[in-house]
This record gives sequence, structure tokens and C-alpha cells, in this order.
Amino acid sequence: MPKKHPTEVRERAVRMTLDRLKDYPSMWAACRDLAPKLNIGAETLRKWVTQAQADAGERTGPTSEELEEIKRLKRENRDLRETNDILKAAASFFARELDPRNRP
Repeated sequence: MPKKHPTEVRERAVRMTLDRLKDYPSMWAACRDLAPKLNIGAETLRKWVTQAQADAGERTGPTSEELEEIKRLKRENRDLRETNDILKAAASFFARELDPRNRP
């Protein structure tokens, strides 16, 4: 299971990486160099920086708020589908019970 980093660590790491981006040929190079110093995985740091740039409008893609909304809507959609399946099963059951052809 991935370890959860505190928000302060994430914000500090992102700020440090963004401040030093100009010193590296690419974001990946910066993340690869800085991540071990911060005791974070390079890919994790890259994702954090990419998301921070999207949140700031510097990069295209969904913001953190939009991602949370998508997650909430998917959860709600799943719950509604489960409820519909239960209601369909119940309707089918009661339709069989009330069918006069099934009466002795």
C-alpha cells in the first residue's frame, strides 16, 4: 500500500521542485534528482508537480477539485446502479408472486 505523505511535505517538495525546474533540462530530471533527497519516489514527486501546475492553470488537465468531484460522482453513480439492481430484482420477485398463472 502506498504511504501517505503529510500535506506539508507534499507542498514543500512541490515548491522546491518548481523553484529549481529551470536548473534541469526537464521536469523528470528535476524530480529524479530531488526526490531521493526528500525521501520521496521520483514518479510521486512528478505527479505532485504536474497536479500543482494543473491547479495553478499552468498546465492542461483536471484540477484537484475536479478530480474530487469526478471521484464523488463515480461513487454516487455506483451506488445508484446498485440500488437500481436491487429494485429490479425486487420488482421481478413481486411480479412473479402476483402473477395469477403462478397461483395453485
